[in-house]
Amino acid sequence: MSINDIVIVGGGTAGWMTAAALSRLTQGKNVNVTLIESEQIGTVGVGEATIPPFVHFNRLLEIDEAELLANVQGTYKLGIQFVNWGQQGDSYFHPFGNYGYEIDGVSFHHFWVKNRLNGDQRPLHAYSAETMAAMHRRFEPVGSNPREDLPPINYAYHLNAGEYAAFLRRYSEARGVKRVEGLVESVQMDSETGYVTSVQLKSGQILKGDFFVDCSGFRGLLIEGALKTGYEDWTHWLPCDRAVAVGCEQPDHPLPYTRATAHGAGWQWRVPLQNRLGNGHVYCSAHMSDDDAHDILMGNLDGEPIADPKFLRFTTGHRKKFWNKNVVAIGLSAGFMEPLESTSIHLINTGIKKLMSMLSLDVINPAQEKIFNRLTLAEYRRIRDFLILHYHVTRRDDTDFWTYVRTMDVPDSLREKMALYDLNGQVFREEDELFTETSWVAVMVGQGAMPKGYSPLVDTFDMQAINREMSEIEKSIQYLVSHMKPHGQFLRSHCPATAA
Repeated sequence: MSINDIVIVGGGTAGWMTAAALSRLTQGKNVNVTLIESEQIGTVGVGEATIPPFVHFNRLLEIDEAELLANVQGTYKLGIQFVNWGQQGDSYFHPFGNYGYEIDGVSFHHFWVKNRLNGDQRPLHAYSAETMAAMHRRFEPVGSNPREDLPPINYAYHLNAGEYAAFLRRYSEARGVKRVEGLVESVQMDSETGYVTSVQLKSGQILKGDFFVDCSGFRGLLIEGALKTGYEDWTHWLPCDRAVAVGCEQPDHPLPYTRATAHGAGWQWRVPLQNRLGNGHVYCSAHMSDDDAHDILMGNLDGEPIADPKFLRFTTGHRKKFWNKNVVAIGLSAGFMEPLESTSIHLINTGIKKLMSMLSLDVINPAQEKIFNRLTLAEYRRIRDFLILHYHVTRRDDTDFWTYVRTMDVPDSLREKMALYDLNGQVFREEDELFTETSWVAVMVGQGAMPKGYSPLVDTFDMQAINREMSEIEKSIQYLVSHMKPHGQFLRSHCPATAA
């Protein structure tokens, strides 16, 4: 069966990212791309944080960065600050980029661990350009700096997700994507193959398709409503199941990082846009009431709220198949993991990337479904383990919630990784794993989990020479940061926000 008509059910970030990518894939081909969405279905719209691969997604679409950020109230993001996670009063930073650099095949943090065990008190974050820039509220790409020996600055964006969807809608429609306004009322399927053949809107309009992308959010109108794919529930490992979100005034120049502050039964996000702050409180309903969650959020805002808070309910986990017959689920219809490490848009991005690489416009083959599902499941599990790490590696015992996550059983894959790190500081990463050694070390060290040892190769190095090199790294980073512009100043000169 050849693919001549692709139908995307649902808009928002997932739908329009998919449409934008498919508009490039189908350019010059006899393939129609149609997106169905309804203005009756609202979005939360409190600001969204991303991670560095998202920058590359927009570059692949040949979107100008300054134009994009101006249109989506965007700011730059160098990483995430975590507050109260190891224990109350703690704070650490998970940076994009590396600590120092690899020396003759040995990761930098092993040298730092050896020095630390010998009494050296220099903090690990002193060797991270992204962390030091964030602490000084500065940002500027290294390319604008006269010194060529300095490390690249890795970054992502904060953006208004609703404005981003609108931006990509304009992009997609200019490249031939057709948008249809309406609510899907029913789904028609082939009685022999079980393939979805068409959807009918409440208006009575019928839209036929050869291939469907389900971007309908938690409802999963096609992947679950029609195909009954099933759902794998991970609440026992990631027990937070609700959130309350609200935007507020931006009281100061926007910070170049996201903040995640742990509370009694969950945590609060703070996402700075140019014109406002996005805020939300993710919590576990078994340990906290909606009223208490609301009061904690409203009592910890940095500016006056600009709208009424909105409540969300979710179940952490994923569909048992992400590609089922002629339907691929992208975004929340595929699964959900709380936004602790800003992976929601990333999973949309990688879902689209896999779809683009595997989709054939000539035929739908079972091998595509099988490989897509295997790779996506592996990705979800690896991200799941990293999120669990934040909860499990804590010393907090001040509430029943923190006692539960600190003492709960964790997946074998995470237990093995933690055991190896504890032994000699090694971080074993699976092929194509999203989170780097720096990410794992940042959370472990930041939450007080120091390894008992380090790579035995470190003892073969001349540590006096290594320490001189470490000092030079520290000085280079200080030089780099001192020559950066304040983040707010860089935004004003590079990508000032347009009127919403």
